Amino acid sequence: MAFGSVSFPSTAPISHVQRFQDLQSFGGINHVKPYSSTGLVSELASNCKASKLFLGTRGSFQTRATVISGEGGILSSSNGNAVVANNTNSFPIDEDEYDFDRPTEGFASVADAVEDIRQGKMVLVVDDEDRENEGDLIMAAQAATPEAMAFIVKHGTGIVCVAMKGDDLERLQIPLMVNEKENEEKLCTAFTVTVDAREGTTTGVSATDRAATVLALASRDSKPYDFKRPGHIFPLKYREGGVLKRAGHTEASVDLAMLAGLEPVGILCEVVDEDGSMARLPKLREFAKQENLKIISIADLVRFRRKRDRLVERAGDAARMPTTWGPFQAYCYRSILDGIEHIAMVKGDIGDGQDILVRVHSECLTGDIFGSARCDCGNQLALAMQLIEAEGRGVLVYLRGHEGRGIGLGHKLRAYNLQDAGRDTVEANEELGLPVDSREYGIGAQILRDLGVRTMKLMTNNPTKYKGLKGYGLEVSGRVPLITPITKDNKRYLETKRAKMGHVYNMDVGGRFRNLIDGHEISNGSSASSDAVA
Repeated sequence: MAFGSVSFPSTAPISHVQRFQDLQSFGGINHVKPYSSTGLVSELASNCKASKLFLGTRGSFQTRATVISGEGGILSSSNGNAVVANNTNSFPIDEDEYDFDRPTEGFASVADAVEDIRQGKMVLVVDDEDRENEGDLIMAAQAATPEAMAFIVKHGTGIVCVAMKGDDLERLQIPLMVNEKENEEKLCTAFTVTVDAREGTTTGVSATDRAATVLALASRDSKPYDFKRPGHIFPLKYREGGVLKRAGHTEASVDLAMLAGLEPVGILCEVVDEDGSMARLPKLREFAKQENLKIISIADLVRFRRKRDRLVERAGDAARMPTTWGPFQAYCYRSILDGIEHIAMVKGDIGDGQDILVRVHSECLTGDIFGSARCDCGNQLALAMQLIEAEGRGVLVYLRGHEGRGIGLGHKLRAYNLQDAGRDTVEANEELGLPVDSREYGIGAQILRDLGVRTMKLMTNNPTKYKGLKGYGLEVSGRVPLITPITKDNKRYLETKRAKMGHVYNMDVGGRFRNLIDGHEISNGSSASSDAVA
């Protein structure tokens, strides 16, 4: 879309380069207000000295923006109705990625593994390379046999563990080996004192004896006296919430048993290589093929559960919330797993839930509250609220606990220091040993479904968010890009998100930021172009 005429009602002449540089210097919170029947005015607090600039465009969208006395921004839609691009605007997304039941390449599906567990078979479960990078033989404890135990001991470390819920451990009076505060194990695995079954065992170490102990642990009829301490079986305390709370083999074993409709008790044992070292993924794949075992990843199990489990609950009735942009209804939702409270701002009647304008916004204290110019979060939040107000119907879900793309406030500030030393936003996280983006959108999706949203026009520049919400059964009928000012402080941040994280901004295929003002574009400093695209 080419730009039409531009007029500059200024008392003093100002060069194109100066206007461009002033636009880059904008910082602060973006406040968008109605401009006309065909556009909006976006005001961004700034100390910039730019003169008044009115921008008109012609074409199918008739976008209008204005920079008023050095306070301005760029629109992301043509009018108050938030025009939607029916396509995904170049998001490189495979439709199959929407299916959270589709296993990672090279792994079996979780559903198939659950069926094997239900039938009393073993499965092989591997965790992340950044965690233990190991594979465990896992089966339901109530299906234990001497033959199965012999197989586990032969191919495993010999340390046979039984994961159990805390209530069952308390019922059997099996205490932790050390309390949680004193646990120095790398991943805080919650070992209890070891046990043997009192009846039906001799030394406790044979495959037959170990199977008897495991069956006793899985029985609801067992009593504390039924076990001798110490013994040869290592009970482990399962963390409530399972792999959604702690992505470990302990939690995976119990989750698989429960998904199979069995007692929440699972056997697990690490697989070792022939030389006695821990078997890693290539060897684990060979072993699974040789022994005809299903092999799954904990990451796939996490996605499987997130799609099915109830993650949040509504905390009370909605409250009327007058805002800068207009009146909304505010709903509070509480996470069942960690108690974090999230808020949904709802405008108008959701009705049939079709084609609702939606923004799922990740908490950013520095940007949303303090107007940090290092990111575009505050500007996106303000713009999304205004677009919903202009539409007259929509939802903004504000997800807390997402600070710094999930790494937390303290880590984010440390990452800022590394960025000032020359790293980009991705490199800084990696140098700190933190994930680039650990956010999950299952809670946001469940909030939207609870509010009645079924199909939505999603306001985002982030393909991961698009995929994340789509994967939880919500239909995305279109994407509304949120175009906010590119400044000298956030330019590299936005470029890194585009180049390394797949975010889509107002750029050409060569990766250059395109400024909507007078056809200028940003490319390693600044350059001029006459074909800016909205």
